[in-house]
Amino acid sequence: MYEDYVAYPKRAASFGRPLASFLALSALWCLLLLLFNRFPQIDLSVAGSVFTNGPCASADPVGDVCGMFGYDRDRLFVNLRSITLVLPYIAVVVLLAVIYLSWRKLGPHWRTPKVNQCVAALLSLAIGCGVIVNLILKAFSGRPRPRDTDLFGGVFNFVEAGSFAGQCLKNCSFISGESSSAGWLLCLVLLLPPRWRLPLGVPLAVASIIMPTMRVLTGAHYLSDAVLGWLLSLVIFAAMLTVFEIFGPRSARP
Repeated sequence: MYEDYVAYPKRAASFGRPLASFLALSALWCLLLLLFNRFPQIDLSVAGSVFTNGPCASADPVGDVCGMFGYDRDRLFVNLRSITLVLPYIAVVVLLAVIYLSWRKLGPHWRTPKVNQCVAALLSLAIGCGVIVNLILKAFSGRPRPRDTDLFGGVFNFVEAGSFAGQCLKNCSFISGESSSAGWLLCLVLLLPPRWRLPLGVPLAVASIIMPTMRVLTGAHYLSDAVLGWLLSLVIFAAMLTVFEIFGPRSARP
């Protein structure tokens, strides 16, 4: 498989126009954020469709909403999540291995177009999912998760996407970290040589859709959290490719 990476032609490795992709994806992300912010009923309708009302305990105040997100305790979902959580770590190991093997085999000429794309992918994961999502947005957005919202059996008030006015203090709902890593997995399909895109690309694409879907169905995130988290990884990935396209050595550009 490594030989495919080294021999992969530049024309096949090209990502087209990363700057145009970055601008288009950024605009789409902003438009979707505006949509979810202006029409919070989208989030409420989706969350309500997978929430099951149940009887409240006698000690609960009158008017409280009681119930649960049924899929949150589904054994299949629990096991499937355990599997999908490992996928980004496996991908990181593979990308590092490709970079290392290129360095061992090519010496001073190790910075091939494919290696640059692997580095861009790793940086996009660190900056996007690591810094922007988990260290900034989830820490300071203040948005409670659906299952922590009073409309769905929790104690906090509902706030729309992007408001930053909620009562959550840490590990908040906006935006989904797992959905962000799922979007990043989809980006890796572009790095695969043609012969690997069917056997590896299709499972990656399926996992990329399943991961955010499960977060919504289990009440861990609103639809907006999942969609915006997923799409943000594509935005950051395109941004990293743009940086390498503009500032990378001419001979090493994709």
